[in-house]
Amino acid sequence: MEIKYVMVKKSIKNNIVNGKYKIDEKIPTESELMAMYSVSRYTIRRAVGDLEHEGYIYRVQGGGMYVNDWINHKVRSERTNQSVGVITTHIADYIFPNIISGIDQVISEEGLSVLIGNTHDEYDNERHNLLNMLDNDVVGFIIEPTRSTLENPNLDVYQMIVNSGKPAVFINAHYPQLEFPYVEIDDTAAEKTLVDHLLDSGHERVLGIFQVDDLQGVNRMNGFIKSYQTHPNVSSSGDIMMYRSSDEIRGVLEKVKNRVGVQPGTRPTAIVCYNDQLAIEVIGMLSKEGVSVPDDISVAGFDDYEISKFVDPSITTMTHPKRHMGETAANLLLAMLDKSDGHHKILDSQLIIRDSTKAI
Repeated sequence: MEIKYVMVKKSIKNNIVNGKYKIDEKIPTESELMAMYSVSRYTIRRAVGDLEHEGYIYRVQGGGMYVNDWINHKVRSERTNQSVGVITTHIADYIFPNIISGIDQVISEEGLSVLIGNTHDEYDNERHNLLNMLDNDVVGFIIEPTRSTLENPNLDVYQMIVNSGKPAVFINAHYPQLEFPYVEIDDTAAEKTLVDHLLDSGHERVLGIFQVDDLQGVNRMNGFIKSYQTHPNVSSSGDIMMYRSSDEIRGVLEKVKNRVGVQPGTRPTAIVCYNDQLAIEVIGMLSKEGVSVPDDISVAGFDDYEISKFVDPSITTMTHPKRHMGETAANLLLAMLDKSDGHHKILDSQLIIRDSTKAI
């Protein structure tokens, strides 16, 4: 059974780290804390005494207890193994294991370890992970933003990171409000290359399906548009369908089915998907509907998922240099830890033509 003062200490500390009690804000008095937790004054004094010693609170003579700047002034542990905080949106997604492997290879060679957080593309999880890593005194951050095209409610926590002086690097996307360096693919140019290939292969009616609550999806959609802009003879024939990361895949596929369930002479001859995972789902749905890929409709993805070459038909796609992205981000962060300026890195993506598309 947990000792009472430890329970109280953990609760007050969580309120500080999670921002309920903000820096330089007065916390409840001893008497108020006694009533809140139904414990003795001795228990409260022992709990807040530990928090004061560890640098989470400070006292003002005759003025009560206040939240200290715990990020910069709390008592540091004597750890020799310092950590880099790595935050991803979907840790089990096919993209991230290779990115994390690249990060770990570079970081571990410098005697550092990796502390991994997973947001599931939810802002509350992002906030929790950022604050937890600040509390664990990571030396720097590598972060994939959550829903990077939407207004982020966690900019106050990012400002805490800025104020702490800890370096941070974004991967795959970035928040335009923040000046952290980022490592990304040129998604716009890459998607244009893919759609150019289809239009130059005789396709006119191409349906683009893009996730629009992250920057990658919006940039890929812009690449789709740019391709049609440079093919003016078919510029009115393209079609775009947008969805969000929170949408159920069944609903997305139902909307795609409605787009292709028209007469062969008017339905799209090709579909380009936000990523290979969606492309695999679309191919499966088309097969159930009796639509042959690529004979009836060509389908392409993005990211070069490892199994994309083994599914039937194998998927035409654009590469994502996953491991190289991790290594590049880690080296950039290490340079910033050595007080070098951080510069954005844009990585190349290559077109891979497989069996899911054909010329018409």
